[in-house]
Amino acid sequence: MSGYLLLNQAYAQQKPPAEQELQQVQSQIKKTEQQLRQQRRQLQQAEQKLQQADQALADASLKVRQTSTRKQQLEQESAKLTLQQQQLQQQLAEQQQLLAAQLKSAYSMGQHDYSRLLLNQQDTGQLERILTYYQYFNQARMRQLAKINQTVQDLELVVAKLAEQQRLLQRELQALEQQQQQLTVARASQQDSIKQLQALLTEQGNQLSYLRQNEGSLQNTINELRRLAELSKDMAGLGAGKGKYPWPVKGQLLQRFGQNRQGGMPARGILIKGVNGSNVQAITEGRVIYADWLKGYGWVIVLDHGAGFMSLYGHNQTLLKQPGDRVTAGEAIALVGASGGQADAGLYFEIREKGEAVNPLLWLARP
Repeated sequence: MSGYLLLNQAYAQQKPPAEQELQQVQSQIKKTEQQLRQQRRQLQQAEQKLQQADQALADASLKVRQTSTRKQQLEQESAKLTLQQQQLQQQLAEQQQLLAAQLKSAYSMGQHDYSRLLLNQQDTGQLERILTYYQYFNQARMRQLAKINQTVQDLELVVAKLAEQQRLLQRELQALEQQQQQLTVARASQQDSIKQLQALLTEQGNQLSYLRQNEGSLQNTINELRRLAELSKDMAGLGAGKGKYPWPVKGQLLQRFGQNRQGGMPARGILIKGVNGSNVQAITEGRVIYADWLKGYGWVIVLDHGAGFMSLYGHNQTLLKQPGDRVTAGEAIALVGASGGQADAGLYFEIREKGEAVNPLLWLARP
């Protein structure tokens, strides 16, 4: 009996090859699933870091633009005050010359011996004329002195305002320098996040899957926006200007419509090389119906032009408009950047007709 038990134990320890292979497969499946979960977590972390870096860069860029605009306004105000100061100084010099001329005339009249004329009662008409002249010159001198005093006071106010403007300008310049440093740090952080994401995608071999996810995310967003776009009855669409619209940015065409992107997916728009921080302009009038960060496309702004037409601007550094804003043709709506995972600065541009992507080059004027 004891020998039978030992035989069963030995059999149990030596499982059939099929069972051993099954266990190995199951173990490998679990290991693979763990690796996939880890890869997904790494990819999500990389995407979150990229979004945070894009957000920091967008905030810094917007602050730089606002401070630069404020600096320009202060410089214009300072220039106006400087011109006003010069004009007041010129007025003061003219008033002083006029007062000197009046004093010279009064001195000349004084040569007639005013006291002797008062005692001389023979020519009362001449006396009355002299008194009138003296009264006129005295009043003129008083008015001129009042003008000079007022001009001096105005000049002092302008000089004080100019000094205050210069102080504010200096403060804005210091803030601008600090923001430029923050912008540099944010841009470096963004580039590091982009490299990390691209390296991770290359390592995992998920470029195609990633692009498909991004494309699906964009298409879902466009489908949601179509309902909003159909509400615009006051705009005529893009049909009338086909082939004549200005480019949203001036630059080299890096990717054409339909051209295979990395991973083999056809492009639904075009990619235009741009300069970091330069203006992205609306191709024509429209209404902002989307302005937010979108996976794979970074900071995206979408304009509704009516009649089912929309234009989309992606990979921006920062957005200058909000949903609901009306924009005019050529108005700056964003700044060129490399958000959403781009290695270099550029603008991704699409035109959609009733939700379907169309070739933008057929609508834009020849460069």
